[in-house]
Amino acid sequence: MTAGRLVPRSFISRHRVHSAWVPFAFGALLLAIFPSCALDTPRSVERAPENFRVRFETSRGPFVMQINRAWSPFGVDRFYYLVRRGFYDDTRFFRVIPGYIAQFGMSGDPQITSAWRQKIIPDDTVKHESNTRGRVAFASAGPHSRITQLFINLRNNPSFDENFAPIGEIVEGMSVVDSLWSGYGDHPGPDQGRIVAEGNQYLLREFPKLDYIKTAQILR
Repeated sequence: MTAGRLVPRSFISRHRVHSAWVPFAFGALLLAIFPSCALDTPRSVERAPENFRVRFETSRGPFVMQINRAWSPFGVDRFYYLVRRGFYDDTRFFRVIPGYIAQFGMSGDPQITSAWRQKIIPDDTVKHESNTRGRVAFASAGPHSRITQLFINLRNNPSFDENFAPIGEIVEGMSVVDSLWSGYGDHPGPDQGRIVAEGNQYLLREFPKLDYIKTAQILR
């Protein structure tokens, strides 16, 4: 994971860019005892169902994403892997621009961040799904740079369609997403390099009002 902001390339012109499988029960035990070790796996992706939902419990309330693998197979397989392993739990919505995007997906634990720095997934072929309001896509710093960060479109953003394939969309609780704290602004806002180095300690100390994900769970 780079220290620069992972953002859609079209942001750059308008916004300054700051720089083996184990059985389930045993795997769950390992996750409870060694969460960072469990995240640092050579696989880093897992074949996802074609369609599934993820419920996010946040400091503002719950919302639900409907995920569609056909839209972005590499992205969805990574997202599925991360959610199943609790990666997004206790992570902040560190960049919220009203009427534009809400960005999240940086671990609050620098050790976990370090484990993921080089685990880039291939770019997906952008098909015919547009970045309309409520849709979710992986953020990037350019080609071949997607790792863990995502953004939620708070409006229709057709300029993203050439480069960012949505993985799904918010189907419940969009009003919760709209209400996420945006008072710190984008300039300067939280520094991504310091999030990498210091994690939630930095964010809690200097940006205590940021909303955050309590848990993200796949709905059965």
